[in-house]
Amino acid sequence: MRVIGLDVHRTFGEVVYLEDGQCRSGGKVGLTVHELAEFGERLCATDEVVLEATGNTAAIVHALAPHVAKVIIANPLQVRAIAHARVKTDKIDATVLAQLHASGFLPSVWMPDADTEALRRQVARRSQLVRHKTRLKNEVQSVLHAHLIPRCPFTDLFGKRGRAWLAEQPLPIDEQCAVEQRLREIDRLSEDQQVIDRALAQANLHDPRVHRLLTISGVNVTVAISLIAAIGQIDRFASPQKLVSYFGLNPSVRQSGLAPARHGHITKIGRAQARGMLVEAAWAAAHTPGPLRAFFLRIRARRGMQIAAVAAARKLAIITWHVLTKDEDYDWVRPALTQKKMRALELQSGFKPTPGSNRGRAYDYNLAAVRASECAASEQAERAYERFVGTFRPKGPRPKSMADLRGSA
Repeated sequence: MRVIGLDVHRTFGEVVYLEDGQCRSGGKVGLTVHELAEFGERLCATDEVVLEATGNTAAIVHALAPHVAKVIIANPLQVRAIAHARVKTDKIDATVLAQLHASGFLPSVWMPDADTEALRRQVARRSQLVRHKTRLKNEVQSVLHAHLIPRCPFTDLFGKRGRAWLAEQPLPIDEQCAVEQRLREIDRLSEDQQVIDRALAQANLHDPRVHRLLTISGVNVTVAISLIAAIGQIDRFASPQKLVSYFGLNPSVRQSGLAPARHGHITKIGRAQARGMLVEAAWAAAHTPGPLRAFFLRIRARRGMQIAAVAAARKLAIITWHVLTKDEDYDWVRPALTQKKMRALELQSGFKPTPGSNRGRAYDYNLAAVRASECAASEQAERAYERFVGTFRPKGPRPKSMADLRGSA
């Protein structure tokens, strides 16, 4: 077997061949479809190519995969031999990649399939639009603050009534023009977001994984689709802790010698967009009756609001793993509320109701008695959780044994 290390740049890649324990330079290869196809034709079907994850990794993998046995993607954040090297050149980087893979010490990255790639791109575009809209809204708020304009009396400043109130405020002409410009830009971005939301809903309307996630408290259509895009295949995570670590929601740990372990903030290494979605869902779950709210309130009483939200997000990641792995609904599902979420997914995908049909799948949620019954069941589950954890007491540091004491002496 021959290993080919490929150090990737914007327009070219440095090639190194590792065969029979010997490395030799292969020169440079251009990163165009035609040049990569020619390079792939010169390789053997038993070769393995290894490269670091970059912005153009997917295109390179698709171009080389038909010609070789395997294409391995290395995690650049974990290839410490390259990141902390004293002597660093393209040839050395490609050599180290090949040697690490040949020795079995290369941290690799999962390559998603074409559908998951497309879903991730759409989710990333939607996230960019939301961030851009938030920035524009903050600029409008800063204009009002600079001219001592009081808070808007309506809930949504950028809704119909909020905009009518905004138009009546005494602002200078140039500031009025700036506000109107930002409002037009917000409207344009909202239209683009609606197009992406419809495409995402259409692509996931019949995905059973999305249906399972919608049964979880606090998870809406946007959160469910974002989690599916980030996770891909749930079977690549052997345990819920692996998924928690993938989202960067696991606490950092420092421990050496006989000193007790010190747990710090979460690592934040992983899918940042999905982690934000989980935190958003945690805030929603904190206002919904059920065991998740009881868990949030218990952590908030000891550690504060922010840490409680992150802890609830971590709990949601664990629940997500169990729901997807076991292919089961959430135990404390609210059927009418779940049907309402499914109806929102249908409408977002452009589904048109049948004329003359007054009762859809979300009709039961409109009945006060049904909502009250589901809330009562969720509150009962919340009280049961409170009783279950009522006797829990935080553990102190583990007492040292006699062997530890003799060793420290």
